[in-house]
Amino acid sequence: MAPSNSPFFIVGSERSGTTLLMAVLGQHSRLAVPEVAWYYPRFRAYLHTYGDLSVPTNFLTLVSEMICGLKTPFFGLNLNPATIVDELIARTHAATFSQAYSAILGLYAEKVGKPRWGEKTPHNLFYVEEILADFPQARFVHLVRDGRDVAVDQLRSAFGPRNVYAAALLWRRTHEVAARLRAKLPRDIWLDVRYEDLAARPEAIMREVLQFLHEPWEPGVLEFYRGDIAQRRARTRDHRPLGQPVSTDHVGLYRSHLSLHDQGVFNHVAGAGLREAGYASDVPPVSVSAEDAALYLELDGRIRAATLDAPEGHIVYESYNDWLIDQREERRRRGVWTSAPAVAPRFERVLDWDEEFLAGQRAPRKWKHYLAVKPRYHGSSLVL
Repeated sequence: MAPSNSPFFIVGSERSGTTLLMAVLGQHSRLAVPEVAWYYPRFRAYLHTYGDLSVPTNFLTLVSEMICGLKTPFFGLNLNPATIVDELIARTHAATFSQAYSAILGLYAEKVGKPRWGEKTPHNLFYVEEILADFPQARFVHLVRDGRDVAVDQLRSAFGPRNVYAAALLWRRTHEVAARLRAKLPRDIWLDVRYEDLAARPEAIMREVLQFLHEPWEPGVLEFYRGDIAQRRARTRDHRPLGQPVSTDHVGLYRSHLSLHDQGVFNHVAGAGLREAGYASDVPPVSVSAEDAALYLELDGRIRAATLDAPEGHIVYESYNDWLIDQREERRRRGVWTSAPAVAPRFERVLDWDEEFLAGQRAPRKWKHYLAVKPRYHGSSLVL
C-alpha cells in the first residue's frame, strides 16, 4: 500500500478523544498535526464578507486573520510576524481559501519536517462537504464516545456546556450529523473510531487508523505523551491525562459523576442516539418540560459567559472570535459586502446561538454583552 499525502481531518464531538488522536498521529514520522485551527468554522462560511478575493488587499486580509488568530500563536513555530503573511501569500497558486489553508498547514508540515498534514478541529464535522469541495482526496477520522462520558468531561472542562441537558443536546447534534455523513460517504474516506476501543486496545486501533490513512505502522505513536503538544496540553486541568499513556481510566465516568436524575435527563434528550451508537442504559428517561428546557439553556449561556475569564477560561480565544465578527461588520459598513448568500440551513437549530456555536464561540454574544464581559487579547496562562 503506497503512502498517501492527501490531507486528513479528525472530527467529532468535543471531549470525545479528538485531542488524544491528534497527539498520537502527530508522533508519526510522516504526519504533521498541529494544534486546532478552527479555520473552517471561523472562515469558510464567511468568505463573502471579504469581498472579491482576487483583489490583493482582500486576500491579504483573509490570510492575515487566519494566521494571526490561531489559538496557539503561529502553531508554536518561530515565525516572523512582520513577514509571515507575505510569505504565505507567496506560497499560494490562487487567491482562494483552500490555497490559504494549504499554505498555512503546508508551512507547518515543512517546519516540522514531515510530508503530510492533517488537522483536528472537532467542528470540522459540520463542514465535511466544504472540505471535500476544497480537498477531494481528504479523509476523515471520526471519534465516537459514550455521550454520557462526553458530558462529564464537558461539564468539568473550562469551555463546555454547564448542565447535562445542554451537553446531551450537543452530543445528539454531533451524533446525528455524523450518522448522515456516514450513510453517504464511501468507507475509504470515512472511519469511525470508538474512544473506548482506542483506550482498551491502542495498538490494534491505531494500526487500523494508520492503514486507513495509507501510512505504515510505527510503535512510536503510542509514546505520544512525550511529544510537545501532549506535554503542553498536560499542563492544563482539561487535558492532564495527555501526559500519560493511553488507559481506560476515563471510560464509564458517568457512573460516578452523573446522578441517576442527570442520566435520565440525558436519556430523555439523546437516549435514541446512545442506543444507535451501541451504548446501553438501564436508567429510564426523565421528562423535561419546555419551560425547564428553556431554563437549562439560558443558564448554560449565562454561566458560559460569566466564566470565560475564570481560571483556565477561554477569554483570549473568545475575544478573538468576537473580534472577527466585529471585523466582518466593519467590512459590511464599508460596503465590502452587503448581504450573505442565500443558503438553506443544513442542520436543525438546537441552540438560540446556533451559528455562533458552530463557529466555535464558547458563549453567546448576547450574554457576554448582558454581563459586560470585557475582551482580553493577552493572557498569562497557557494558550492552546
